[in-house]
Amino acid sequence: MTEHEDKKKYHFFVDAKRFETAQESLSGAAIKNIAGVSATYQLFEEEEGDTPDKPISDADSVSLVGKVKHFYAVPPATFGMP
Repeated sequence: MTEHEDKKKYHFFVDAKRFETAQESLSGAAIKNIAGVSATYQLFEEEEGDTPDKPISDADSVSLVGKVKHFYAVPPATFGMP
């Protein structure tokens, strides 16, 4: 690994806030942790156009190489609660 590669930063956004890491990929749980998002929230990766946004589980690995990724967090659903 060259010195330049050691210093490379990967950027991503969660709820329109910018974050960076030296890791090429992160788990859904790590993304939420870095962004300060509650562990109980569901994370989604924003997709372009009419493509449905992709749910990211805590165990999913997301590559941050290439296009900057945008995510958003949603609180747990309470559908069907009285």
